[in-house]
Amino acid sequence: MPVLDVKDLKKGYVSPEGERHLVIDVPAFAMDDAEQVALQGSSGSGKTTFLNLIAGILQPDNGVISVAGECLTAQREAGRDRLRARHIGYVFQTFNLLQGYTALENVMLGMMFGRGTDTAYARALLERVGLRDRMTYRPRQLSVGQQQRVAVARALAGRPKLVLADEPTGNLDYHHAGEALKLVREICRENEAALLLVSHDRDILGQFERVQELSQINRAAGLPTGSEGEP
Repeated sequence: MPVLDVKDLKKGYVSPEGERHLVIDVPAFAMDDAEQVALQGSSGSGKTTFLNLIAGILQPDNGVISVAGECLTAQREAGRDRLRARHIGYVFQTFNLLQGYTALENVMLGMMFGRGTDTAYARALLERVGLRDRMTYRPRQLSVGQQQRVAVARALAGRPKLVLADEPTGNLDYHHAGEALKLVREICRENEAALLLVSHDRDILGQFERVQELSQINRAAGLPTGSEGEP
């Protein structure tokens, strides 16, 4: 059974002019346990929307998404939140750290709605990402690279089956980008978690055995605004 199974997925928006714009139209997409996939696509092609649908942050208009054998799309919002906490880790491009909390507290918050908090594991993750001496620092006291490492630790804190990463190195320089990518991939391997990473960086894409062009699976990619695509 694949850790991620997507079928007949559609998501559209209505423009201010009242026209419907179909952004996602994916007949099928799947990932195996512990598989690592890089997803590439042009700006505005729907990459972030696709990840947010898989995470249950957005609800599709049609289709089925199953994660770790559980049907995400059959759940109400609270059920999607619980499923995401159990099975999905998400590294956001903008980090989404809570400014009023320390690095350690941000990581522990990533555990609260899943398998429960584990302070020792949260500390171990922060040590692993090189933040042993920064656990009590708040995000504003950390560099961009350090904030990214907190975000990585938080995403992995719940020992997820699937990790989603939206341009996780986009705000980092070349050196720190390489370190962040290596870290994410290593910890995913150790935890036997699958990784779906969005990037447009050729150096990053070249490190993945499976690189998926979104336009190859998303029939809505490239459609003009207002087009509904295929029924």
